[in-house]
Amino acid sequence: MSRQSRTRPEGSTTALNEAYDTALLDLDGVVYSGGEAIAHAVASLGTARDGGMRLAYVTNNALRTPDAVARHLTELGVPAEPTDVITSSQAVSRLIADQVPQGARVLVIGGEGLRVALRERGLEPVDSADDDPVAVAQGYGGPDLAWSRLAEAAYAINRGVPWFASNTDLTIPTPRGIAPGNGAAVEVVRIATGAEPQVAGKPLPPMHRETVLRTGAERPLVVGDRLDTDIEGAFNGGVDSLLVLTGVTDGPQLLAAKPQHRPTFVAADLRGLLAGQPEVAAADGGFGCGGWTASVRGGELVLEGDGGPLDGLRALCAAAWTDAGDGSCGLDAGKALSRAGL
Repeated sequence: MSRQSRTRPEGSTTALNEAYDTALLDLDGVVYSGGEAIAHAVASLGTARDGGMRLAYVTNNALRTPDAVARHLTELGVPAEPTDVITSSQAVSRLIADQVPQGARVLVIGGEGLRVALRERGLEPVDSADDDPVAVAQGYGGPDLAWSRLAEAAYAINRGVPWFASNTDLTIPTPRGIAPGNGAAVEVVRIATGAEPQVAGKPLPPMHRETVLRTGAERPLVVGDRLDTDIEGAFNGGVDSLLVLTGVTDGPQLLAAKPQHRPTFVAADLRGLLAGQPEVAAADGGFGCGGWTASVRGGELVLEGDGGPLDGLRALCAAAWTDAGDGSCGLDAGKALSRAGL
């Protein structure tokens, strides 16, 4: 089945950590949230690593350096080296370096991670639009990013300086809830300038290119919590994906997913790396998985039978995605999701 025509999650008789050589793991909402490890993440990653799977941490968060991310992961109990971390700062810095002279000045709107990545590419970070930058690089600057930094970006861009953004994630998950991400700050600058940035991060090709160059993965599995970055990035790169439900995506959003947002596999958390996935098969005018049967009836999704919640969700995905075709399913799924315990 082509990724363009996927109408159901796929099954796997082999544990995913054995079927794929490298896990390309998102961080926020997958491995940790707000600095604390997500339940089952540390043990699951340790088992996958001990079994021979390479773990690479791929994040759109441009604030921290790979060294800082690796230290944090190690403190959480997930041993990691800086070379195991790939950031959108690295991707956007390569994108800029391919278009400007070596040693050129770049106006930085963001944090230390972006500065370090630019220096690695032989570029000089500067802080003012009056420093004659040849490019503007915007990345997540954390919750204390000053409004004046966005003004500097607008001054430079309105003078004709090319604009680059590490990523355009509108939100990020935190322990207190969903907070504005770099995409929200990008929107502020867009409003002030009318310009459009070149974007490097997931789900766009520059991030996938950076990841492949740095990991050398041959059978990669993208693992993420966001449909519009992690899963779409896997789709654009032509590789398989595992959606974990520990971040921003919930059941209704998954059922409404368009083709580019439909993951290959679905799991509650990173324990899903260590197991196979049950097959979703056509059954009784609908789709069956693990004791459940999902179908479309009377303008809504219907779930019958019994079983684990995730098996019910997988069956519902098949019914919803088949009904939607190349679009987004708008059928009422409230009763069906409740029936599954979701």
